[in-house]
Amino acid sequence: MASNTGQTLLALLTGAAIGAGIGILYAPESGKKTRSKISKETKKAQKKLNKQLKETSENLSSKAQNAKLNFERKLEDTLSSASYKADDILLAMEDKLEALRKQNAKLQKEATVAKAKTTAKKATA
Repeated sequence: MASNTGQTLLALLTGAAIGAGIGILYAPESGKKTRSKISKETKKAQKKLNKQLKETSENLSSKAQNAKLNFERKLEDTLSSASYKADDILLAMEDKLEALRKQNAKLQKEATVAKAKTTAKKATA
C-alpha cells in the first residue's frame, strides 16, 4: 500500500512539474527569467520528491521493524507453548512407562508363584 501511495505522489509531483514547466514556457517573459523559473521549480519539485522519499523510506523501515518484532514475539510464544506441550507429553509417557513396569513386575511375580505351585505339585505327587 505504501508503494501505491509513493507512486501516486510521484505521479502527482511529476504532473505538477510538467504543468509548471509548460506554464512557464508559455509565459511572456525573457528566456533568462524563464530558465530561472524552470530551475527554481525543478529544485522545489526535487526537494518535495526527496522529502517524500525520505518519509516513505522511514515509514517502510518502521513498518519492517514492527513486523520483525511482532514475528519474533509470535515465534517466542510458539516455541514456549511447544516446550510446555513437550514437557506434558514426556510426563505422560513417564507415567505410562511406570505403570507398565508395575504391571510387568506383577506378571513376573504371578508367573514365579505359578511356577512354584507347579513345582510343588510335582514334588508332592
